[in-house]
Formats: sequence, structure tokens, C-alpha cells
Amino acid sequence: MRGRTWLGAALVLGAQLRALWLAAAVEVHTAKEVVAVNGTNQRLKCTFTSSSPVSDQLSVSWNFQPEDLSSHEPVFRYLKEPYKPPSGRFKERVTWDGNIERNDVSIIIWNLQPSDNGTFTCQVTNRPDVYGTIGEVRLRVVLKVSFSEIHFLAVAIGSASVLMILVVIAVIICRQHRRKAKDKRIKAADTEL
Repeated sequence: MRGRTWLGAALVLGAQLRALWLAAAVEVHTAKEVVAVNGTNQRLKCTFTSSSPVSDQLSVSWNFQPEDLSSHEPVFRYLKEPYKPPSGRFKERVTWDGNIERNDVSIIIWNLQPSDNGTFTCQVTNRPDVYGTIGEVRLRVVLKVSFSEIHFLAVAIGSASVLMILVVIAVIICRQHRRKAKDKRIKAADTEL
């Protein structure tokens, strides 16, 4: 009987340690998809939460998987300071735009090209929280912005605003014209008397 109690206690302790290990993981948060225009710059936002305070051993890895599913390419690294890639398609085209104190490990990709279509992954390690999720951002580079419903709504709101301003100006001009006409009639009546 004593062996079963010992085994039961070990199983309970193991389950608690597993739950504690899962709670101690780093969680990474990214946008699922980003659309950008060819030739522009795009910020790829990546933030994280950790059960431990940010350590000086925090490391960040950004990687890229092209749409054609060829091999992964390193994009950017951070360990105590940002490290740009020494070679590859993102050399001289990526900059650090994060703030470690705010749990932000974002980057900016410059001069986007259609060949940049693919999935970017953001992985954060913050000892003792080593394991965790990997954030993924699918980037789509388009040749021009399509005229979407949001653009239509912006044009409609802008047009309505301009129309309202014109109506207000017309009302003010009419009131001033009436006031001047009334003042002339009063003056004319005073001169007749």
C-alpha cells in the first residue's frame, strides 16, 4: 500500500510541475497577416508576455519562410543588442523597432518587394522561460492598394464633411446679407423721418 501512496504523490507532483512549466512559458503575439505596397516599408509587430522579468539573456530570432517553401532565412537577431543579418535578401533592409522594456521586439522591413511574400516568425526566449509560442506574420506585398470598402467610406465621410462646411458658409453669408439689407432699410427709414 505504501508504494501506491508514494506513486500517487509522485504523479500529483509531476502534474503540478508540468502545469507550472506550461505557465512559465513565453507567449508571443503578432498580427496574423499584413498587406503592404511594393516599394514601401512595413513594421512587423511582435510583442511577448513572460512570467519572469525581462532578463539580460533575452533573445529574439526573426526568420523568413518564402511562399515557395524554400529554406528558412534568418532575418534579424537580438541578444543584449540588435544584430542585422550579415548576408541574404534582408541585408541592409531590416532595422530594429522594438523596446525590450515594453516587451516589444518588432522590426521594420524596408523597400518591400514581391519576393518578400511569405511567413515571418518571431521567437522570444527569456530565461528562465525558455519555451513558448512562436509568432507568425504572413506578409503579402501587393503592387498597388486596391480600392476597398474602407477607402470608399473615407471618401464618403470626407465628401460629407466638405458639404457640411459649404452649407455652414452659405448660411453665414445669407445671414450677413439679410442683416446688411435690414440695416439699409432702417437707415433709409431714419433719413426719411
